[in-house]
Amino acid sequence: MTELSGGPALPQERRVVTAIPGPKSQELLARKNAAVAGGVGSVLPVFTVRAGGGVIEDVDGNSLIDFGSGIAVTSVGSSAEAVVRRASAQLADFTHTCFMVTPYEGYVEVCEELARLTPGDHAKKSALFNSGAEAVENAVKIARSYTKRQAVVVFDHGYHGRTNLTMALTAKNMPYKHGFGPFAPEVYRVPLAYPYRWLTGPENCAEEAAAQAIDMISKQIGAENVAAIIIEPVLGEGGFIEPAKGFLPRIAEFAKCNGIVFVADEIQSGFCRTGQWFACEDEGIVPDLITTAKGIAGGLPLAAVTGRAEIMDAAHSGGLGGTYGGNPVACAAALGAIETMRELDLNAKAKRIEEVMKGRLAAMREKYDIIGDLRGRGAMIAIELVKSGTKDPNPEATAAVAKACHSAGLLVLTCGTYGNVLRFLPPLVIGEDLLNEGLGILESAFAEL
Repeated sequence: MTELSGGPALPQERRVVTAIPGPKSQELLARKNAAVAGGVGSVLPVFTVRAGGGVIEDVDGNSLIDFGSGIAVTSVGSSAEAVVRRASAQLADFTHTCFMVTPYEGYVEVCEELARLTPGDHAKKSALFNSGAEAVENAVKIARSYTKRQAVVVFDHGYHGRTNLTMALTAKNMPYKHGFGPFAPEVYRVPLAYPYRWLTGPENCAEEAAAQAIDMISKQIGAENVAAIIIEPVLGEGGFIEPAKGFLPRIAEFAKCNGIVFVADEIQSGFCRTGQWFACEDEGIVPDLITTAKGIAGGLPLAAVTGRAEIMDAAHSGGLGGTYGGNPVACAAALGAIETMRELDLNAKAKRIEEVMKGRLAAMREKYDIIGDLRGRGAMIAIELVKSGTKDPNPEATAAVAKACHSAGLLVLTCGTYGNVLRFLPPLVIGEDLLNEGLGILESAFAEL
């Protein structure tokens, strides 16, 4: 067993004692189906009672290896000591006042930390919100206020949220947009440098995709009309796509030359997930604005927009905010999560996870030709599944592998525009024995296809 990381007295082991989901989870699922809106789905309907480190324990006594982290949220574990300690202390003092009514120090401390951690040595300010979608939507508001322009440019395969504006920004129709229109106007989509699927090959991808994107912006929109360009430095829901090297710097430079606010959406890739505090650091990108959420607060709802002080100050007083934005308990949790990231050097741990996972997954790719691509950085790794001998997406095999993993006690997630990507987001505090055991389960799932 590995050393315990969060979850008081929670053994760091896989334990399967019933079918998954078990009878108690099945009972709760029936209650869920009767009381919860059908549009709210669950990847794996096992009902959690405890979680921490690299495992999730359900009501039936099963202990599952966690390769999902609540979609990159619980990077420090589901009950990290510093998060629990700080949040508990704040709960005892007060749960809420609304920062816009009577402010409190925790909000200010989080903004100070974000100024220190995000790329660039310029003066920065932040505003705090509840969710990633809120952060992206407010980044658009801020960029429009600053530039006095309206158009927003996003990219193929991008995902930015489920609100009306962020659905418009999101590329994938099902399940995120289907039947929910009409969407917000003045949103334009351009090509992404997707190396595995670029028609002329990955070696041409960065230059050709950047040229196409810039040409489309210039001709179809007019650079002088663009308020913001928004991109995920490593795409999340779209398939853990790393844009070809050189693409992001070209787009960022185009934005700078044309007075466009360059926004890095680091909601899934931020806070040590890729082995750096933020994924855009890999190519030295210094965004004008950066949006964060997910891993920021160890599982409590918090999000932020951080950026150049003169841009952040463009919105008038009272133009930004929200009743719960920067809730004091969530702020305390964020300070605990950042403390944990520093003390445990979770950037180094993410890099070690990458080393272990890519080594094992590369061997699987050699053995199973339906694994078309292996990509990602840190603890944000994915494999894209295709039909043998082609690059045709294989969502059926992807679903079958995920189902086999779930039955064996390994929680994995799928993603991708074509539904054919298995994504791996283990908590950064997971032990290597659990990591390797999970990879063994994955390999067995491929063997059973």
